[in-house]
Amino acid sequence: MLVRDAMSTVVLTIGPAHTLRQAARLMAARRVGAAVVLDTDTSGLGILTERDILNSLGAGQDPDRETAGTHTTTDVVFAAPSWTLEEAAEAMTHGGFRHLIVLDADGPVGIVSVRDIIRCWTPAARRRAAAATLSG
Repeated sequence: MLVRDAMSTVVLTIGPAHTLRQAARLMAARRVGAAVVLDTDTSGLGILTERDILNSLGAGQDPDRETAGTHTTTDVVFAAPSWTLEEAAEAMTHGGFRHLIVLDADGPVGIVSVRDIIRCWTPAARRRAAAATLSG
């Protein structure tokens, strides 16, 4: 199975000036655990995760004053839609993170998480994939 089969195509994109509270609200409303942070001034892509927000709160920082840009991971490992789930899991394990931004030639097309991979690796998901292969 490939990353394109598992990834969420709901990509929340925010700017670096969003506060952590704004980011958390948007993430909660869309039921996602990460947001792509797009800095149009530098054309850079980064990722802000639930863990980044929790770390800030745990450190006693004010979520109304702290910005996404301050807590964004910019040294990001990106996945291609054509990667296998094993390749994605290996990158996550090696890097110690739970989300990968999925890029194609046009930019971000999805995010794949550990949860997405596990969902695809459950026995029921494997049976559905096998049945679809046999009928197609």
